[in-house]
Amino acid sequence: MLDFYFKYPGVLRRMRRGPLAGDIDDLAGEFARLGYTHATARRYLSLLATFSRYAERVGYLSPETIDDALVERFLQKVRRSACTRTVARSALGHAVRRLARRFPTTVTRAVPDNPDDLLLADFGLYLREVRGLQPRSCEGVVLVARRLLRWYRASQPGKALSDLGGQDILGFVTELGTTCVTDGSRSAAVSHVRGLLRYLHGQGVLRDDLARLVPRVPIWRLTKVPGYLAWADVRTVIDSIDDTTAVGKRDRALLLILATTGLRSQEVRRLELGDIRWRTGELQIRRTKCRRERVVPMLEEAGHALATYILSGRPACAQPTIFVCHVPPVRPIPLPSTVAAIVRRRLANCGLQAPSRAGAHLLRHSIATQLVQRERPIKEVADLLGHASIDTTAVYVKVAISQLERIALPFPMVSHE
Repeated sequence: MLDFYFKYPGVLRRMRRGPLAGDIDDLAGEFARLGYTHATARRYLSLLATFSRYAERVGYLSPETIDDALVERFLQKVRRSACTRTVARSALGHAVRRLARRFPTTVTRAVPDNPDDLLLADFGLYLREVRGLQPRSCEGVVLVARRLLRWYRASQPGKALSDLGGQDILGFVTELGTTCVTDGSRSAAVSHVRGLLRYLHGQGVLRDDLARLVPRVPIWRLTKVPGYLAWADVRTVIDSIDDTTAVGKRDRALLLILATTGLRSQEVRRLELGDIRWRTGELQIRRTKCRRERVVPMLEEAGHALATYILSGRPACAQPTIFVCHVPPVRPIPLPSTVAAIVRRRLANCGLQAPSRAGAHLLRHSIATQLVQRERPIKEVADLLGHASIDTTAVYVKVAISQLERIALPFPMVSHE
């Protein structure tokens, strides 16, 4: 595969030297499969060949001996520009990951210098395997737990974790409350603290259950109306997308699916080709926030845009995920921030002011609000959105002003005679 990028025999012989000689052709094939342009792949391969010859000169003769220290030493030698070092680090990342797959090592779980790291690792495993939290939710809980342990070590040096008491908890929660901007984030943070304390009590680290001492932050439900777009603005944004390009086809299909089904960012990013029921015009949502599969209807316009994207816009990708990144390496959209960036960019192109947290949920709120204003049954809206409780959907009823006016009781007239 290397000869697809380089033609001269002398160049090919030079590039097949060093400990990466047996991997350089496979790496060239990997770059082609990932969708890298010809120029980018050539640059990556040239840097990898240079690294391989450097490793040979300093005594690394077999690929299994390559380690992170050697990579860092090589990057220090690349002094042409910071950009070149960044590209070299990216290229070497592909080689290091490939070698890690070829030569897996038995990792022994040594006790780290910081004993809290081992505790937090076990806590994170408990959150994933026992409580079943999603990875991003686990990150938020472990982050607050790490802050608590770091605060306790700094305020009570030399004391064991088993000595943690109620006064310490109140002190940390008080300090934590000053760093949270909203009541929602404050409530979530103290909830994470309670989760850690219950875990420590269950593991026998703490004798008493200190979770009951953590004060609760009052959060009044249904006090705010979710931000949404007027349906005419949603229509304007979708119609403004230029679908003559591959990215335009993707963005139009993505926004149409979000705007007409109310899917969450996680749900639309995990949609696979096998989840489309073309004959019945439905989408099967397998992995949801509530872990309950559901089926949502797919409008004809959304289905047509989706078919157009899959047939003539979606780049070749080994993954079955429908929506992928078009910038190499071609891969499923990894983060909700990517979807949010697409929504914000399309809003900006229409001259619409995007809310601070515009993303998939902005269109989700918009379709829910539109359905309520059209007097669709609230249970129907809840089923479409995948809400486990109809009370969650009740917040959208607040935007139905015309319906609320009809059920308002007349004010009694008092005679002054």
